[in-house]
Amino acid sequence: MRKGRGCRMEFEKELSVQETGIEGLKVVELSVHGDPRGWFKENWQRAKMVALGIPDLRVVQNNVSFNAERGVTRGIHAEPWDKFVSVAAGSVFGAWVDLRAGSGTYGRVFTATLDPSRAIYVPRGVGNSFQALEDGTAYTYLVDAHWSAELRGTYTFVNLADPALGIDWPIPLSEATLSEADKGHPMLADVVPMAPRRTLVTGCKGQLGRAVRALSEERGVAGTFDFCDIDTFDFSDPSQYSRYDWDLYGTVVNCGAYTAVDGAETAEGRLAAWRANATGPALLARTCAEHGITLVHVSSDYVFDGTREVHDEAEPLSPLSVYGQSKAAGDLAVAGCPRHYVLRSSWVMGDGRNFARTMAALSDRVADPGDPLGRVAVVDDQLGRPTFTRDMAAAILHLLGSRAPYGTYDCTGSGRVASWAEVAREVFDLRNGNGDAVAPVSTAEYYAGAEGPVAPRPAHSALDLSRLEATGFSMPDWEQGLGEYVRGLA
Repeated sequence: MRKGRGCRMEFEKELSVQETGIEGLKVVELSVHGDPRGWFKENWQRAKMVALGIPDLRVVQNNVSFNAERGVTRGIHAEPWDKFVSVAAGSVFGAWVDLRAGSGTYGRVFTATLDPSRAIYVPRGVGNSFQALEDGTAYTYLVDAHWSAELRGTYTFVNLADPALGIDWPIPLSEATLSEADKGHPMLADVVPMAPRRTLVTGCKGQLGRAVRALSEERGVAGTFDFCDIDTFDFSDPSQYSRYDWDLYGTVVNCGAYTAVDGAETAEGRLAAWRANATGPALLARTCAEHGITLVHVSSDYVFDGTREVHDEAEPLSPLSVYGQSKAAGDLAVAGCPRHYVLRSSWVMGDGRNFARTMAALSDRVADPGDPLGRVAVVDDQLGRPTFTRDMAAAILHLLGSRAPYGTYDCTGSGRVASWAEVAREVFDLRNGNGDAVAPVSTAEYYAGAEGPVAPRPAHSALDLSRLEATGFSMPDWEQGLGEYVRGLA
């Protein structure tokens, strides 16, 4: 069989992946089966590629660049999508340049020869270029996003001839065939780096949404975040999804939820809970799956019945209440998105209305001689650990930044398991030194005279943190967090 000039095709070799020195850019040695008739190869085999560490490319389009003559040279183009590049006929000399803002390998160059036996996975923002080494070279690539006018404006280019890149083109560029556009691209020193895909945060006015915004601002990444709430994007309404160009986004963090546990037991509340906690996450999951977006979703200890003292991620869902059922349905829907993180919380406390803030206000009333408030009854037979939203926001950014394995992670404060009454007593003591004003009562006693429906609650809400810790992130002790939180209240 004829082998192309400048290349040496190897047959029957094992499928393998080689690193390149540019983060995410990977050369793939393909197994090509040849005989006197020609050759055959599996150009892209999802399961095998993923097993070798190639990201799961969500292919939406296949492009072919036919190059009639040796010396045709194209690039250097950094496009806002991931792609898998291979050669169907002939061979090319390829050059790739990292043009991603904030990348640890920005400006680095990698070169290699590609023929039908060698391909390359090119992540978004890495500039791509090639020079045909043979007449009739067919250069093909799979991509995970369609072209759009919005995306076109995010392209980044660098000049093929930039001395700073030091690319040793086999055919001198003075003898090659280039487009006028490619000749006019800027030098590396003048390139505007490609910004990362954007992150959409829903429920930005809630306790967790506020914490995610605050932490993104603190870490200097808020410029790549878009924040919305139900008044600007009702994610349970299918008709509102067309308002976004989803190819611009790499991540959606869903902080939106219906959290009125007792209210969900009413006819009106049941509908609202299912819309926000089940329908909305299902629509987000479908949209994220269609566009290759990572979906982060926040769940609750209420998806369990509380019969186990400590719950792990593998425990079957067993919700007691309408609220818990709606959250469990949301978990199941989100699990259908290939790139997802579900973070389970309990007893959430942040910037907004919550248990600790209410207890601090009651402690102030007890300490006020002019307010005849007696002892404050607090449930002592529901056990768990608080989750502070700042810590959960940090866990979310950690999972995303470290590219931890997708799936479900329990995410509460660490430390001892305590009752609501014990947490209340600590708040009282921290606030005014009057923890003895907290009167522990059973759940049955507390709700004995309640008006309206009361949702059943899990007796045990402690969550196992070992899976999250295995990613290299440890949630702070909730008692330390409570002290900081109470001291920070006005």
